Amino acid sequence: MRTLGDVTPEQFLADYWQQRPLLVRGALADYASPIDGDELAGLALEHEVESRLVTVGDTTRPWRVRFGPFAAEDFAQLPDRDWTLLVQAVDLWCPELAGLYDRFDFLPRWRTDDIMVSYASPGGSVGPHFDQYDVFLVQVEGHRRWQIGTVCDASTPLLAGTELQIIEDFQPVDEWLLAPGDLLYLPPGVGHWGIAEEACMTFSIGFRSPSLSDMLADLAAELSAQGFDRHYRDPAPMPALGENEIAPLFVQHAKRQLLDLLDNDALIADWFARFMTAPKYPDLLWASEESRQANCMGRDYLNGELKESGRGEV
Repeated sequence: MRTLGDVTPEQFLADYWQQRPLLVRGALADYASPIDGDELAGLALEHEVESRLVTVGDTTRPWRVRFGPFAAEDFAQLPDRDWTLLVQAVDLWCPELAGLYDRFDFLPRWRTDDIMVSYASPGGSVGPHFDQYDVFLVQVEGHRRWQIGTVCDASTPLLAGTELQIIEDFQPVDEWLLAPGDLLYLPPGVGHWGIAEEACMTFSIGFRSPSLSDMLADLAAELSAQGFDRHYRDPAPMPALGENEIAPLFVQHAKRQLLDLLDNDALIADWFARFMTAPKYPDLLWASEESRQANCMGRDYLNGELKESGRGEV
């Protein structure tokens, strides 16, 4: 069965990826979940597992969030409706779930981040929000109604008084009811709001989207660690200027020195491969099934490190 329905991978990458949503009915109709709601709650009891419990509140505080690990009593005390349990990186703790990545083999595996699983009671939601990463939403059990809004960014007003990033004035432009087996792709920045019609489970296959500032900071540390750092030098000949003047010449010269520092394709390729394959939870490699691999310029990388067989000069 084709994950994208009538859309070919080439069409998806050209016309939808990081551009606009795509709904595919019955995309994974044959998929059987390897985990149920009780097992998900069991994971949320563990200290190593990242989990959240979101409840729909009142008008003064519409959504409330609590962070795991939880105790069994926390679930026993939940009401019949209006709550959602979210567990990150379930694929690291349930190897069978990682097989779902094979359905998305038209994208490189090193681009993936994790598979988050959410279990919601009737009316459960995490509010209207937007993410900075690509995500495929797979409806596994029950029905969830999705309202889709416009593209948001850092200037989009958010609701005060909650730890969640809730869009203050959410205006939907589309609405779809997802049934088991349906797939919804959302590009970065698109506002969305999913509300459970009945008890339901949704898998969210998220893709890595580090901020450019984080990438620059990591690259700067890497350049320094490998001895490629340089110190600023003035342009020659040094012009005569006023006491406090920074002429455009100096700005352009500083920019040129920084760009020259990056003019090393092998170095940048090695850094990028290790950066993008770095484990999500490096301190838990001993306990989880995490294995992030990539090949870049003929060299193999695993969990942020160059494999021994591929070591050599950069």
